[in-house]
Amino acid sequence: MTDSELIRLFGARDERAISETKLRYGAYCFTVAMNILRNSEDAEECINDALLAAWERIPPDAPENMQTYLGKLTRNAALSIWRRQHAGKRGAGHIGLMLEELSDAAASEDALDRIEDVMTFKETFNRFLGSLKKEQRIIFLRRYFYMQDVEEIASALGLSESKVKVVLHRTRKKLRKILESEGSL
Repeated sequence: MTDSELIRLFGARDERAISETKLRYGAYCFTVAMNILRNSEDAEECINDALLAAWERIPPDAPENMQTYLGKLTRNAALSIWRRQHAGKRGAGHIGLMLEELSDAAASEDALDRIEDVMTFKETFNRFLGSLKKEQRIIFLRRYFYMQDVEEIASALGLSESKVKVVLHRTRKKLRKILESEGSL
């Protein structure tokens, strides 16, 4: 079933939209959720939450790329579950490490909280992503959007772990410079 057919089912409020979407994108969403949660039961809950969110948002949303749309919904649901499970625990697990890495690039967690104009930040961040070479962008997104371990990224891209770590370090430094120059820090 194509994305446009899925969107049409959602628009018609046909319950097959859920089962067909899960059939087509369930494994992908499961991978996104597992990268964050590391627990299959939680990942399944996350997929259900993402499918419910899609049901509630389509229409009016009409995503151009259903896989990306569902990946984002799944990622957001997984991060919500992760936050709920780790409330009050600083630096817990691999997600805590990734958030700590990014907060180093942003100087402090307070710096991110001070960003008043979200649209300006999104534009700056999109420019930052667009300025990266393809390999750098893939590594950065695999780490900080898909929450993959350095080892997983290195294996998937045929690189050494040290190369991935160096690319991530340099990319975070570049992000910091861009945020500073834009006045976001």
